[in-house]
Order: sequence, then structure tokens, then C-alpha cells
Amino acid sequence: MSDLQTVLVTGGSSGLGAAVVDAVDKAGGTPVVLDLAPPGRDVAFEQVDLADGRAAEAAVGRALEAAGPLSGVVTAAGIDTPGALGSVPAATWERIVAVNLLGTAAVVRAALPALEAARGRVVTVASTLGYRAFGDATAYCASKFGVVGFTRSLQVELAGRVGVTLLVPGGCRRTSSTTATSSTSRARTPS
Repeated sequence: MSDLQTVLVTGGSSGLGAAVVDAVDKAGGTPVVLDLAPPGRDVAFEQVDLADGRAAEAAVGRALEAAGPLSGVVTAAGIDTPGALGSVPAATWERIVAVNLLGTAAVVRAALPALEAARGRVVTVASTLGYRAFGDATAYCASKFGVVGFTRSLQVELAGRVGVTLLVPGGCRRTSSTTATSSTSRARTPS
């Protein structure tokens, strides 16, 4: 019997997030997807634009009311529109940072009381581009550098109360378009 209960997964409709949903389900847990797009399978789902922090917090609240005790949160949602800083429209650049970094923080913040009560775990998903710069990726790099810093600070802040793990994929094959709002979409190989 697994101790795994409910796990919130941002970006759980595709890519790495969908793989996490599958793994949670196979381990006997209850995955709950937070995403703009519905998942391709029958799992609990809250439709939300993670660029809107208050909407993300509200979606977490609804998910927790419906799903029960929380074991963890995996923030796998991420977007990108590659291009030089001057060629990416400001609204697009800001949306990348909002989804990838601020959406991560909003979801974790909203889930924190339940995670502390359960002594649960947060897993944030960064990128190798959260450690090194890559041309034509200022928004993505800024957002993922931010996720790294956020997670490291959270590890110190929550030590002994909530487990905090930073996942840094070395590269992923992606099939979604660059306008997707779930799993990270990139036109290049680095994750």
C-alpha cells in the first residue's frame, strides 16, 4: 500500500507533466492536473492560466477541496517563445516569466498549508538554462534561473517541515507548439 495521496501537477496535460501524472497514478496516488489544456486521460483537472497568480491559487484551493489530503506538488508547467530580447513582444516575454516562475510560486504558496500539515513534498522543475545562459532565450533563462533561486530559498525556509526538490532535466523531446502553456516548448535541444 502506498502512502502517496494527492499530487498536484502543473502542466500535467503534456510532456514531463503528463509523465509525472502517469507515475503518480501507477504508484497509487491521485494526480490532479492544473493546466490550460485538459489532460488526455481521465484524471482530476482544474483548468487554469498559470500566468494569473490569483487564478492559480484559486485552482489549488478547488483541487484541495475536491481531492483530499495532499502528498505533493510538482510544478512542471513551462512555456517559451525563443527569440532575441528585442524581437519577442513584451507581453509574450512577461507571460513566459509569469507562467514559469510566478505561477510556480503561486501554486506552491497556495498549497503550502496542506503540504505542511501532511509533511509533503514540493518538486519544482527548472532547466539547464536555469544555470547557464543561452542566446535567444532571455525570458526562459530568467524564469528558470528564478525557479532555481526560489527552490533553493524554499529548501532553507521549509527545512524539516516540507521536502523540497529541484528537478533539472538535461533535455526533453517535445511535441507541443511554442504557444503551449503546459510542458516547456522549445525549438532547441537544451531544456
